[in-house]
Amino acid sequence: MKKIILTGGGTAGHVTPNLALLPKLREKNYEVLYIGGKRGMEADMVKKAGVDYRGISTGKLRRYFDLKNFTDPFRVIKGFFDAKSIIKEYKPDVIFSKGGFVAVPVTIAAWMCRVPVIAHESDMTPGLANKIAAPFAKKICCNFPETMKLLPKSKAVLSGSPIRAELLTGSREEGLKIVGFDGNKPILLIIGGSLGAQHINEAVRRILTELLKDFDIIHICGKGNVDDTKSELGGYRQYEFVGAELKDMFAAADIFISRAGANAICELLALKKPNLLIPLSAAASRGDQILNAESFEKQGFSMVLKEENMTDESLMESVRKLWTDKERYIEAMKASKLADGVGIIIDEIEKTAK
Repeated sequence: MKKIILTGGGTAGHVTPNLALLPKLREKNYEVLYIGGKRGMEADMVKKAGVDYRGISTGKLRRYFDLKNFTDPFRVIKGFFDAKSIIKEYKPDVIFSKGGFVAVPVTIAAWMCRVPVIAHESDMTPGLANKIAAPFAKKICCNFPETMKLLPKSKAVLSGSPIRAELLTGSREEGLKIVGFDGNKPILLIIGGSLGAQHINEAVRRILTELLKDFDIIHICGKGNVDDTKSELGGYRQYEFVGAELKDMFAAADIFISRAGANAICELLALKKPNLLIPLSAAASRGDQILNAESFEKQGFSMVLKEENMTDESLMESVRKLWTDKERYIEAMKASKLADGVGIIIDEIEKTAK
């Protein structure tokens, strides 16, 4: 039995791609250990997936002033020794790192222990953690053709993102049953990320009456964002959060409005779902969602509406145009080679483990 350590944490986006690899790793007889933060949100997710979890000390490396900048480097150093001890004891054949700051000490410790590391960068421009870890990795997988130019040529692998297999097994009929739609109208699904997207929520609700003339709507709006005044509208279903039923709702939906987080848009690509991306503005982020969206637009996978250009009229016009041009987007996604991120990454793990 081969052994692998998975690492990454801080947000769900650093954990779910790791968990997406589990079925194939188990199929190929890998023993799996996960290294995350001692107080990381990833611990519960990993343990629920039935994977052994070891927590290490970790600190965030910031580009801006913060008093924690004086203490967190010591936590990172402690995390390095924690990780080194675990690696020496476990003796893995390979380590897969999904990024986040917990992965930095693990990657460096692996290099010191001569254990090969495969890293994965979700966004178009590498984040600080992966920039630091890159020299210590043997291969770096990525989601976008543009990212290949920013990575060492000998290490770069265009893989796409690992997508949870169960997301591809949804049933349209079951989805219609869950939301109570008859399927006579096309279904628009709006999802803004794990905490919703307030600007999108507000914009959609302002044009709700107009949208409902042409579409039934599933709106995953985030915790605390359900608008009770809209609950009686026929053809409109609101959810704070969706768990196991998500795959069926995705199968039922015909077109999507979404933020442009890397994992979310790679899921839409894998599902071949026409989508309107409204990336988080540069004022509210480091701009990675804007770059992600522009890449998918350039490849013909998505329509893009920048948040600063979003008006009630432009949003309505974009949704109607997306519906009209949906087949063009589906054909472009069908032609993509990036829909099997799990398969490509598992191949790299297999080659590296040998």
